[in-house]
Amino acid sequence: GLFGVPELSCPEGFQEAQDKALQESEQLVQKACSTPPGPETVMIFDQLSDRLCRVADLADFVKVAHPDFAFREAAEEACRNIGTVVEKLNTDVELCQSLRRLLTDETVMSSLDPETRRVAELFMFDFEISGIHLDEEKRKKAVDLNVRILDLCNEFLIGSHLPNKIDKHVLPEHIRYNFTAEGNYLQVAGLHADCPDDLVREAAYKIFLHSNAQQLARLEELLASRNSLAQLVGYDTFAHRALQGTMAKNPETVRQFLEKLSEQLSKRTQKDFEMMTKMKMKLNPHNSMLMPWDHPYYSGVLRAERYNIDPGLYCPFFSLGACMEGLNSLFSQLLGISLYAEQTKRGEIWSEDVRKLAVVHETEGLLGYIYCDFFQRPDKPHQDCHFTVRGGRLKENGEYQLPVVVLMLSLPNSARGAPTLLSPGMMENLFHEMGHAMHSMLGRTRYQHVTGTRCPTDFAEVPSILMEYFANDYRVVNQFARHYKTGQPLPKNMVSRLCESKKVCAAADMQLQVFYAVLDQIYHGKHPLKKSTTEILKETQEKVYGLPYIPNTAWQLRFSHLVGYGAKYYSYLMSRAVASMVWKQCFAQNPFDRAMGERYRREMLAHGGGKEPMLMVQGMLQKSPSVEDFVDALVSDLDHDFETFIMDS
Repeated sequence: GLFGVPELSCPEGFQEAQDKALQESEQLVQKACSTPPGPETVMIFDQLSDRLCRVADLADFVKVAHPDFAFREAAEEACRNIGTVVEKLNTDVELCQSLRRLLTDETVMSSLDPETRRVAELFMFDFEISGIHLDEEKRKKAVDLNVRILDLCNEFLIGSHLPNKIDKHVLPEHIRYNFTAEGNYLQVAGLHADCPDDLVREAAYKIFLHSNAQQLARLEELLASRNSLAQLVGYDTFAHRALQGTMAKNPETVRQFLEKLSEQLSKRTQKDFEMMTKMKMKLNPHNSMLMPWDHPYYSGVLRAERYNIDPGLYCPFFSLGACMEGLNSLFSQLLGISLYAEQTKRGEIWSEDVRKLAVVHETEGLLGYIYCDFFQRPDKPHQDCHFTVRGGRLKENGEYQLPVVVLMLSLPNSARGAPTLLSPGMMENLFHEMGHAMHSMLGRTRYQHVTGTRCPTDFAEVPSILMEYFANDYRVVNQFARHYKTGQPLPKNMVSRLCESKKVCAAADMQLQVFYAVLDQIYHGKHPLKKSTTEILKETQEKVYGLPYIPNTAWQLRFSHLVGYGAKYYSYLMSRAVASMVWKQCFAQNPFDRAMGERYRREMLAHGGGKEPMLMVQGMLQKSPSVEDFVDALVSDLDHDFETFIMDS
């Protein structure tokens, strides 16, 4: 069976696994309601969470990644059913009472350790945001809103990826071949951001981002429903609800962070736009005004021209085997951890190119398993991501339930006889996703509810982004980057050039992220919104980003992150700020410092979500960073490295 789960040797097994989980859940609910308040209450709640998550998390992965449609469909169904049960449990008054009895019993609470206390409070938070404190009618409304929001999220996601069709005669003949033909129509499925032809990029931008009434209605209903739910359960806005327990804590801090960052970036962004405009004039003298479809393309042209970083020059040094060796060596030096390939059993994996790695600590032994689903295949989503399939926890019998995760990438399949070669970007993504995997392996909490990456969104990206800093450091790269034919190491100046090239137009790139984050905050802020989502887009784009809004486009309808990162899109920037501070203060001097590695494990990875994120950051940096510190960290990363600059000049 998949992941060694015996029921999952066929799609029908999902029904069986789900029924079994629901049956056990019912027994646990009864047990929770009849147990006197004490640490055992939290233990039972966590078992309940574990029982449901073990099916739901696994199904979450299978529904997007399994090559067999029947498996995907069965997993989708299981997700929906368990989601509904979770919503019902979150509004189960009797179940909530058993937890409330614990939380209001001061004697018992003061005897609990901090982690158990936090987990109890987190479970209570789940009840409260589902409206447990409301009367029955309002509670039912909260459940209905939650279900509607789930459906709208799925519909919006699907709609955000659908191509747009256009009559082929609308486009000049010489550019039609760039798009997929379907009878008299052309399908535009993306922005063609890398295409050198300005006209193709312009057409793709205007067609792909053309407003769509149905998708617009979905977005408006989604935002309104989220707001209604938040207000129903006692929050001013959806953003206030979403940011509870995060590093930022509230929308005011997020707004301050984004405004200060935008202020610090503005001069640099202007410079970047001027450089891109000059480059556009040089290549296209008839039309030199910089447009939104130009930014990704001309920043790439500038990068290539200034630093000659053709991925083809780098790929031979980054074979997949060499990169995995590099990760293994880094983890072993920093954390005393090694990765070993394991044989899989029949039916355990969903595609024969999936590899299973055992993660082993030099003294603590086996920590968990990582399934590496690295290669492209038909119907596989083109995104790199990390899935928790099973969370770690301390079981009733004293053994530790080992965490299981999947790392999904879309690497090209290698030619016969040649190894898989990664571009620098792919190598960095591999390191990024491995950062998540290590968090999952080392966040060995007692409770599954807060294991590994189950922590606030704005902290969850810190371990993965920190790994990017390692991937861009010559001392680390030099340990593994070897030409697959000659064994020659990657020259130092090539690594320096690569790192410096990433700073070309980096301010404008960051400003674009700030614009998306601000838009997300406004959409999830005070309702009813003062204007339509498109008018808000236009206003925010011109004010925060600086490149003109194009009439009849509605980029927000393609903003799929509104689903998974509603009111939290800023998280990526804040996580990067923390990762940058940790890197500079703790690892820049010596990226292999074992004592620092242990401190990093102890202060930041070991707690999963069982400790307040800001306290973990304080423990690591030995000070409490301010919003200004975050902004300074991000902005100082944009400065060119003087030594490389001189060498290249």
